[in-house]
Amino acid sequence: MSKPPLTLLLAAPRGFCAGVDRAIKIVEMALSKWGAPVYVRHEIVHNRFVVDGLRAKGAVFVEELEECPPDRPVIFSAHGVPKSVPEEARRREMLFVDATCPLVSKVHIEAERHHRNGLQMVMIGHEGHPETVGTMGQLPEGEVLLVETVEDVARLAPRDPERLAWITQTTLSVDDTAEIVEALKARFPAIVGPHKEDICYATTNRQGAVKAMAPRIDALVVIGSTNSSNSQRLVEVGRKAGCGYAQLAPRAADIDWRALEGAKAVGVTAGASAPEVLVEEVIDAFRARYDVTVELVETAVENVEFRAPRILREPA
Repeated sequence: MSKPPLTLLLAAPRGFCAGVDRAIKIVEMALSKWGAPVYVRHEIVHNRFVVDGLRAKGAVFVEELEECPPDRPVIFSAHGVPKSVPEEARRREMLFVDATCPLVSKVHIEAERHHRNGLQMVMIGHEGHPETVGTMGQLPEGEVLLVETVEDVARLAPRDPERLAWITQTTLSVDDTAEIVEALKARFPAIVGPHKEDICYATTNRQGAVKAMAPRIDALVVIGSTNSSNSQRLVEVGRKAGCGYAQLAPRAADIDWRALEGAKAVGVTAGASAPEVLVEEVIDAFRARYDVTVELVETAVENVEFRAPRILREPA
């Protein structure tokens, strides 16, 4: 029985970003240097496949520092942690490695700089997300006001409307964030922004590739975990860019195939914490059901690489 024809548009860039790649390598290097177990506060990145793979090698994932024994190394996830966490680790004389993405650390530095200059911060982000919690935790309580929507801007009550600065979570929708920034500028004309866009290059590039594909496809499959902010944003971006249907699938087994019935062209991309092996798994699953033609949609070339912390590097 012949398979129905299907064009798969494969986004590029997709999958791992430099910050995720660095964080995973940090856990692997720590296991190699100190042996198992190595403790990791929060999922190192938001992808179950990656986390399970590291757990099999000897990583132990916990939510709070108090769950870690003082005599074993602990790693802080790529999303960043409140300043109180490394302070507590030092108090307990623990060996710790910070795997915070350097682009998230840049936002932390911005927040501290504005705070020293007497400005109250407005953070655009998702309440409860580890990156938002970590960034807000760089400053004393009350010094960072969180907004998630344009409507939230109207409800802001800063102590001095003339002394504000804004920062963002690095994994947001570029377009949605731009709308919130415009609302902030309209209500608080004196508000100060970052020297350079906080939304990271990888988030921007992956959303750009989806926007390029969206008008040409009947459906979009985003490979990524349900707790991955950047993956969720790719689904939203696809829908807003003109794709009639988009779904998030952690793995090939999670794809809703019935929803794809009748599609002639399907886009495939992967969130920044999803490894390429899962992309290949999904393509194979499509080949099992369709006569597939793969077309690459490349909108940017990435060559960013972040080095591991000095404590893990071999002497020169």
